[in-house]
Amino acid sequence: MAEVLLPLYALMAFMLIAAIIAVETRDLLSSVLCLGAVGFGLALVDLLLKAPDLALTQVVVEIIAVVLLIRAVVAREDTTEESLSDTPHVAFVGMVVGAIVIAAFVCFQQLVPFAKPLMTMGEAYLRSGELTGAKNQVTAVLLDFRAYDTLGEATVIFAAIIGCYALLRTRGRIGNRR
Repeated sequence: MAEVLLPLYALMAFMLIAAIIAVETRDLLSSVLCLGAVGFGLALVDLLLKAPDLALTQVVVEIIAVVLLIRAVVAREDTTEESLSDTPHVAFVGMVVGAIVIAAFVCFQQLVPFAKPLMTMGEAYLRSGELTGAKNQVTAVLLDFRAYDTLGEATVIFAAIIGCYALLRTRGRIGNRR
C-alpha cells in the first residue's frame, strides 16, 4: 500500500489544482478541459487502486462528457460581464479545501491495507462461479449473479447517450420563427 500512496497523493494534488483552475479561469473552454483532466485523473486513481473496470467506465464517461461540453461551449454565445473578484470568498474556499485535504490525508493514514485482513465475502462467488461454466470469474459474477444489475447499468448509460444525442442534434429541429 505504501508504494501506491505517493502516486495517489500526486494524482490528488493534480486533480485539486485542475479543479481550482477550472473554477477560477475566465475562459469557459479552459474550464471544461481542466474538468476533463480531473476526470482522467480519477481514472488513473482507479487504476492505481486495482479497479480497471471503474477506470474504463470513467474514461468513457469522461470522453463523452468533455466532447459534449466542448460542443456546448463552442456553440454558446458569450454574454458575461467582468466583475470584481470576491477575494474573501476565494480565501474561504481555499481554507475549506485545505481542511478537506488535511482530513483526507489523516483518513488515508488510518486505512487498512488492501486484502488485510483477507476479505471472505467473495469466496462464495468464486466457489459457485465454477458451477456456471464461465471461463472467467468476472464474467460469471456479472452475467450470472448480477445480471439484472448489469442490465440496469447498461440501460442507464444507453438512455443517457440517447438523451444527449436528442438534445444536441441539429437535424430535424424547428428553427426559431418570428
